[in-house]
Amino acid sequence: MRISTIQAFNTGVQGVQDNYSKVTRTQEQVSSGKRILSPADDPVASVRLLQLDQQANKLDQYDANLKAATNSLTQEEAIINSINNNLQRVREIALQAGNGALDQGAREALGQELVEREEELVALFNSRNARGEYLFGGFQSQTPPFVKEPNGTYTYQGDEGQRSIQIAGSKQVAINDNGKKLFVDVPNVNRVTTETITGSARISLGVVEDKGAYDSEFYPNDNVTIRIGVDGESYEILDENDASFTPPVTGFIEPNEDQSYQVRFGGVVVTLDGDLAENDEFQITRGVVDGGAGVQERRSILQTVSELRNTLETTGDSPQDKLLRRDQLGIAVQNLDNGMNQVLSVQTSIGARLNVIESTQDENSEVKLINQGMTAELAELDYAEALSRLSFETVVLQAAQQSFVKVSGLSLFNLL
Repeated sequence: MRISTIQAFNTGVQGVQDNYSKVTRTQEQVSSGKRILSPADDPVASVRLLQLDQQANKLDQYDANLKAATNSLTQEEAIINSINNNLQRVREIALQAGNGALDQGAREALGQELVEREEELVALFNSRNARGEYLFGGFQSQTPPFVKEPNGTYTYQGDEGQRSIQIAGSKQVAINDNGKKLFVDVPNVNRVTTETITGSARISLGVVEDKGAYDSEFYPNDNVTIRIGVDGESYEILDENDASFTPPVTGFIEPNEDQSYQVRFGGVVVTLDGDLAENDEFQITRGVVDGGAGVQERRSILQTVSELRNTLETTGDSPQDKLLRRDQLGIAVQNLDNGMNQVLSVQTSIGARLNVIESTQDENSEVKLINQGMTAELAELDYAEALSRLSFETVVLQAAQQSFVKVSGLSLFNLL
């Protein structure tokens, strides 16, 4: 086999260049601390590293979302605490106003405090988070959810949406609650109207004390009539056609401590005041769902506070006013209880969401640690192996250089 001088020269140069390239690449790995300098070094590991990098970016975004959700929910929880404290004070005012020793001036003073409490509630309902978004407007986060109309009533201008934010690959958490669910759609215990048909006794405002019984027993009737029996100590409930139910609904009337009488039917309780006589009749009519006559199925917290204030400011000291005030105060206390229960249920939900956020933060942290370990295993250099390889490649390069010098010096002219 013949090997020309130029072929031997080129082969030697190529060998030196290849070995030098290996040494240079190993030196770059040692100086950078990276095992993979280009995708060609390890295509499979390069793809996996790209996936891990994308996941790391997602986890960073999830961390930012978790912080935003925590801040929003923590602020909402603090505001709801303030709302609940405010409502508790309003409830105390309602109970205090029931003291028969208070005169009109004292009641008006309590009413003036209710004005301040009402304004404070509106401000709390229109609270914003750190990003300037209204917390209780649903998806309508840029406009105030509660607006006072010229006639003194309040309108909810938000929607029933609930904004959510992604905190993990397949996990979202709600970061707000709409004001309609929280503060407007509060069950109203006074959703019936009452009227004395015959007799001198008075029937109180009706109170729904059992919603389940009301929906199943009372609501199918447009109205029912209470008819006093022959002895004045018993009664019968008649249907909307003034006919007896099957079987008949009857009961005995027993006086309370204040010598009034309570009658219950279909989840509704009313109080009869005065002297009862045979064939006295009182009618209870169901309210309509969408409002009408102030006996809608739902009554907002602000409406309850406003009506309570109006009661304290307008009712006097006549026997009729005292009875009306008794009824209105009782209804206000129960509606406030319903409102606080609704607020507390959402507060419980916020606590549960904060717990989910905390557990998700722990999960994301664990995933980050796992990914960092995998990234290090795939990308970081094993210095002991690399330095040994560099030493070996340096020896090989030196040998190639020396052999090239010797081979390149061979020539027939040296023998002439």
